[in-house]
Amino acid sequence: MSRMGDVLAGFHAAWEFESDSVLIRYERGMRTPKLLQALGERRVPLSAISGVTLSPGKRGTVVLRAELRPGADPLLEAADGQLKEGCDPYRLVLPADRETLAEYYADELKGQLGESGPADRFLVAAPEPPRSFKAYDGKASFDGRTVSFRWFWTGASSAKWKAGDQSFAISDLTGVEWRSPEVFEGYLRLLRRGVDSPAQVDHDPAAVVFGLGYGPVHESLPFAASVLAAVRSAGPAVPAVVAPRRDPADIAERIRHLGELHQAGLVTDEEFSVKKAQLLAEL
Repeated sequence: MSRMGDVLAGFHAAWEFESDSVLIRYERGMRTPKLLQALGERRVPLSAISGVTLSPGKRGTVVLRAELRPGADPLLEAADGQLKEGCDPYRLVLPADRETLAEYYADELKGQLGESGPADRFLVAAPEPPRSFKAYDGKASFDGRTVSFRWFWTGASSAKWKAGDQSFAISDLTGVEWRSPEVFEGYLRLLRRGVDSPAQVDHDPAAVVFGLGYGPVHESLPFAASVLAAVRSAGPAVPAVVAPRRDPADIAERIRHLGELHQAGLVTDEEFSVKKAQLLAEL
């Protein structure tokens, strides 16, 4: 492809093209999304990329984007489609006058790509442990072998407080479930081998609940990706745990509570509609 070491610099990031990979370095400026700053840089093997697109952007820009194979990146697997466009780590925004140059690199990349189907293992490295962050009801820590939750008496439910602080060996887990703190009822849940997760996250000792200012994306998502990568590398893939359906009475109670928050102005019309639809879908 292009000469090794060629660099294409855009807003918030620069892509360095190498013989078998693309090294993406993210800026640390105030305008750069915090998630990208936290990632620092990512080396993406060409074997992890399934396609490359170039499209018009906003306000005189063009957008070069690398599309990764399903299952190639633990960060995207943990995010499960919840990342906002501006936080996409594989999106490079450039001034429109660099479109010809961007098109050249896009064509060069396309000519080097091979497989496009799901990857049988993670090809992009996960953020390395140790990692920790504060949730609303406790502090989550991961040292590479064990995930620990230490509850805050000001936020933890009585069920969690009675259960006590928790530690989970990677070998006892089958995966993680991350729901963005930027939506209603965000959380990080550990999926345990042979254990059904409680319907209510705030009663699950294997989960921490997010809230306003707690569990921000740039802290909780890299944490989730790091744990997920450790789980996958510890042994053969394990079928995903299917969450049990909630009791209709519980669903009705949650919708009633949601309605109260909506009437009080604590939840927007859009958040109310989306969450209500999600709850009804669990019946």
